[in-house]
Amino acid sequence: MANTLEQFKSITTIVADTGDIEAIKRYQPQDATTNPSLILKAAQIPEYSHLIDNAIAWATSQSDDIAQQIEDAGDKLAVNIGLEILKIVPGRISTEVDARLSFDKAGSIEKAHKLIKLYEEAGIDKSRILIKLASTWEGICAAKELEQEGINCNLTLLFCFAQARACAEAGVYLISPFVGRILDWYKKDTGLDYSASNDPGVVSVTSIYNYYKRHGFNTVVMGASFRNTGEIIELAGCDRLTIGPALLEEMANSDTPVIQKLKPATEVVAPDVPMTEAEFRWEFNQDPMAVEKLAEGIRNFAIDQGKLELMLKNQLQG
Repeated sequence: MANTLEQFKSITTIVADTGDIEAIKRYQPQDATTNPSLILKAAQIPEYSHLIDNAIAWATSQSDDIAQQIEDAGDKLAVNIGLEILKIVPGRISTEVDARLSFDKAGSIEKAHKLIKLYEEAGIDKSRILIKLASTWEGICAAKELEQEGINCNLTLLFCFAQARACAEAGVYLISPFVGRILDWYKKDTGLDYSASNDPGVVSVTSIYNYYKRHGFNTVVMGASFRNTGEIIELAGCDRLTIGPALLEEMANSDTPVIQKLKPATEVVAPDVPMTEAEFRWEFNQDPMAVEKLAEGIRNFAIDQGKLELMLKNQLQG
């Protein structure tokens, strides 16, 4: 009998949630995703030092201004790690826009163009890249324009239905609704424990998936941020799931049977009239979990981006 991971791959596309190239080689996912926290972790792996050296050399060739060099080196490093991952995965790499641009539509679009250009200069077509943006109103609007240019996007830090609906209406290629962070919030708020089937994160992703399929939206649903394999198995049948190495390892060493839980709708009905900005902001505001977790996620990604930039600054000045 196939192990749990192999069974799962026959139902749902597996994406590796890591910047660790060796882990990606081990589990052979279709795609991979990175973020500032994962890039920071990957940058501390000795085998990747040449990627940092290359990023710094490129940055110093582009500008004499130290602040610009730090920014350029960070962008180039993210792309360098993405390029290494693309040598392994047959599909796509998600590369994230600086979290500090989460409320800056124009800045996000500009950064996306820069990242795509760096990939194209390395010989990688934009069809293998997903630009990752926070699911703020500004991030969703930036993604809408990028999608119209043919640049596909992955909308992350997605915690509630209002964000998911706005993303679909914007024509976003893929969303990453978070599971584990939703569970974290509810466990802290209620003091309760949850089974996999009533896990609030699982319930959220299931409702988003069903809404998309019922209304014929093409946006891909890729569950993310898992705390245990029970959450993953409950979402068997979701379009894609992005999973960290520890849980991939656990699934590879398990023979738990996998049953498809999420299935496409048998009948499609027309969607509602698209949300206005005011409707989005009000509905989002009414979900305290989403408000808190989005803000926290942006702050934490910005903190790790800052740590990465400090490391690059020290090397640039060394």
